[in-house]
Amino acid sequence: MIDVVTWGTAHLYGDAMAQQHRLRHRLFVERNGWKVPSHDGMEYDQFDTPAAVYLVRRDNAGVVGGVARLIPTNRPYMLKELWPDMLEGEVPATPSVWEATRFGIEDTLEPAAKRRIAAEIVIGCLEYGMMLGIERYLVLMPPLIIRRTIGGAGCEVRFLGQSRELAAYPVAAAEIRVSPEALAAARARAGIDHEVIRHNAITKEAA
Repeated sequence: MIDVVTWGTAHLYGDAMAQQHRLRHRLFVERNGWKVPSHDGMEYDQFDTPAAVYLVRRDNAGVVGGVARLIPTNRPYMLKELWPDMLEGEVPATPSVWEATRFGIEDTLEPAAKRRIAAEIVIGCLEYGMMLGIERYLVLMPPLIIRRTIGGAGCEVRFLGQSRELAAYPVAAAEIRVSPEALAAARARAGIDHEVIRHNAITKEAA
């Protein structure tokens, strides 16, 4: 299941917040060599603020296997502050458009488990978007991941301009539309017939 974690609700999820920062360090600093801030084996940047929402996928033992960070574009976000030229002129600043970044899956898992978790996180983003009335997400990721993982899940993807080299590999900006049709397609392709976000009072508080 996917937990919706924020600064305000992190204490309700044990060490899930710290675990997702450690997972990001393993993936982005140790594996990919990103030159981003880290401390005590945890990766973070200037956009990890109280405005950020974390979709954290945990197994039955509470171990984090995947994460995505969501930020409304009426708050500072990565594409706007660092690479606005990749947005083709439009720089959204509205609660109906969010940025999705730090999409990561635990490397040590079996391929089938990694595919499952990736699909669950994509579905979780769509479910959360439907809950909050989000119209679309902006992403900055390697084009292959955008096409295979997000587009392959059934999402409507539109690339925004040309890819470029960042941290020694190509990345591209794209937008993903949120709709009931996209959610239904993603669930069907993953063989998931239920909601993946854990629904309880905490979900509403996190939102």
